[in-house]
Amino acid sequence: MPLVDAVTAHCGQTPAAVLADAGFSSQSNLEAMAARGIDAYIPDSNLSSELKGNVSADQRCPTRHPHFLAMRHKLRTPEGRRRYRQRQGLVEPVFAILKEQRGLRRFQRRGLAQVAVEFSWAALAYNLTRFHRLRCNG
Repeated sequence: MPLVDAVTAHCGQTPAAVLADAGFSSQSNLEAMAARGIDAYIPDSNLSSELKGNVSADQRCPTRHPHFLAMRHKLRTPEGRRRYRQRQGLVEPVFAILKEQRGLRRFQRRGLAQVAVEFSWAALAYNLTRFHRLRCNG
């Protein structure tokens, strides 16, 4: 919810929908989003595994919590899967490129401040190449 609050403060309005990975799935987050009328697409870790083709989340870890049950149902529908795939298309390619093409599998520096600087340089280099490519082709 802190990220939703930050988006609300920055943009001046509450987001209509939230697409997030399983790391953000919690009972309190799902309840808060429902209370605010936000259309959330946040699988729990078991459902995330199921969506990748593994054992059913209901077999692996059954739940009785109504918000988790509703989320599992929503993300199993074709529309729910389509919406959730949008998140992967926005975020995952950047990390894949940094890891695979740029070799950023480990940070060279230690300490949060130094790692933040190193990641900022990698992100800046990525953004500059994207900017150059879009400017030349656009």
